[in-house]
Amino acid sequence: MPLVKLKPIDLPALAAPTSSERFTRTLVELTRAVWHPQCTFETAISAICDAAAAALQVERVSVWQHEDGRLRLLHASGEGSPEGEPSGGDAMTLDDAAYIRALSDVRTFETFEVDEDPDFGLGSTALRDYLQRHHIRALLDAPAYVDGELQGVICHESINHLRKWTREEITFAASMGDYVAMAYEISRRRRAEGEVEHLRLHDGSTGLGNRDYLVELARQRLAPMRGNGETLAVVHVFVDATGGVAWSANAPTVEEVMARLGQSLVLLTSESIELARVRANGFAFLLARDARQRSAVRLAERALAAIRAVEWDHAEVDPSATAGIAFATVGEGFDARVLMRQAEEAAEHARAGDKFGYEVFDPEHHDALVETLRFERALRDAFAEGRFEVHYQPEYDAGQRAWVAAESLLRWRDGDRLVAAADFIGVVESSGLMLPVGRWVLGQACRDAVHWPRQPDGSLPTVRVNVSTRQFDESGLAEDVAAALAESGLAPSRLCLEITETTLMRDIDHALEMLQQLKRIGVSVAIDDFGTGYASLVYLKRLPVDVLKIDRSFVEGIPGSVADTAIVRAVVGLAASLGMDVIAEGVERLAQQDALLALGVRHMQGWLYGKAMDDASLCGLLEAGAAGPGS
Repeated sequence: MPLVKLKPIDLPALAAPTSSERFTRTLVELTRAVWHPQCTFETAISAICDAAAAALQVERVSVWQHEDGRLRLLHASGEGSPEGEPSGGDAMTLDDAAYIRALSDVRTFETFEVDEDPDFGLGSTALRDYLQRHHIRALLDAPAYVDGELQGVICHESINHLRKWTREEITFAASMGDYVAMAYEISRRRRAEGEVEHLRLHDGSTGLGNRDYLVELARQRLAPMRGNGETLAVVHVFVDATGGVAWSANAPTVEEVMARLGQSLVLLTSESIELARVRANGFAFLLARDARQRSAVRLAERALAAIRAVEWDHAEVDPSATAGIAFATVGEGFDARVLMRQAEEAAEHARAGDKFGYEVFDPEHHDALVETLRFERALRDAFAEGRFEVHYQPEYDAGQRAWVAAESLLRWRDGDRLVAAADFIGVVESSGLMLPVGRWVLGQACRDAVHWPRQPDGSLPTVRVNVSTRQFDESGLAEDVAAALAESGLAPSRLCLEITETTLMRDIDHALEMLQQLKRIGVSVAIDDFGTGYASLVYLKRLPVDVLKIDRSFVEGIPGSVADTAIVRAVVGLAASLGMDVIAEGVERLAQQDALLALGVRHMQGWLYGKAMDDASLCGLLEAGAAGPGS
């Protein structure tokens, strides 16, 4: 942000019968100036120096930054700053350890006559030269501390004459040190906010802008369009990284492949063409609003050619891609998200054709897209209005005949209907709602579980919460989990996070780091739908996982299917060798329960024990204690 010239403090207006009133009015004006949203750190320091010089009626005020035991001049103002004197960012560095130590335990450091003050420590040649060069006879200095660390010092300097500082002046100077510290803290906070904003709008793997970034940019480019044939174009590039084939252990991860492709695609950008990673498997280009349709088609062709041309060290890595193109013109009433969705839809249609083909969005599909967006809006409204609910499906220990856990399941209360997550979770994920909804489910599940009744053996049931791929990719997942536990008071040992096999295998290094963070909190982790993905046993043994959940597709054929029985037996043996527990999903018949028990599976979940129910119903079930089929 460029320096902003703040309105100078009206010094005659500040004149008051007493110095106390003058100092007070100066502090009030400085507060407004320093906290002004357009006030930079440099502007704030300049305003502080000018105000202090006027209020204390000294010839010169300087602010120095403390770095590694040295003081570097940031700014100097007043009559004692002759033309040509560096006012900041220069090489004028004072290395005076005694002076810096003197600032460590005082609010102000004052001397009435620097040449005669035995405590000032003129042993520093640099400091003595500085004082003599500016003819400084008296000093009133105040340190600026932030979080206990010396950031700098503001020096009020009397030129060519001695100065007896009053108590009020010393107090005011100390306040000036606080204002310098305030400027540092505001600057640090704004930098942090800028970094957070950057992370919010950028993809961590590729460094490119993300979907939110491109949507915002598209809105900015759509806003000034006034007709005259102006067209805004989006080219969406859908990437099929694996082709559904499991890679060997030494192959790159999907995230590494996407990062490499992003490096190739960014070479196609220019001042008028922006690239972002808008999905886990997709990039998008936004063209300037004066771009011709032919330019968008040409860009799609070049993007596909760039992906095709990337060479890989592993023969099994052979990503393919398709592209979709969509246009918006003035008068159509399209917003940025509609334009993005149209390009994505065209890319999806292109997948049915050539491996590296492209399509232009067909307006005939517009009605279907509008209906999808209406559905998305309905979900956003439902979430904002509190019409999402968390229900629970109980988990049964068939060996001990006891309830041991419950899995949280998202539901949407749509009028008189209760809609299962399977019917709308895809729209939640594509609309950007996944993170806030996921955090809410996590928090609500913890708040409910903390009140669940004890079982006859004294144990408290575990609550299992599904973690989406989008949540798992977020660096703040562990913080979200810790916050939910702290807010609810639930013991970490009672929370188990369920993560799909495919999510974990997307980036094994990220998965290992994230799981280690979660384990440090004390929660357990389950691999959901185990057997349906492509987990490598080499990786699986490295991951700190506690539970394997056998997918229902392997349970439904038991006991009749020899293949399903063999798969379950293998999973049980694998889990035992790795020190993991096993849960069977989708148990619906007593015959399945008995067969699973014989195979060594005790924990089961399915309609045989209960469908998903609200928290009150689950509490009633748990209150009854030991129960289950046939009891």
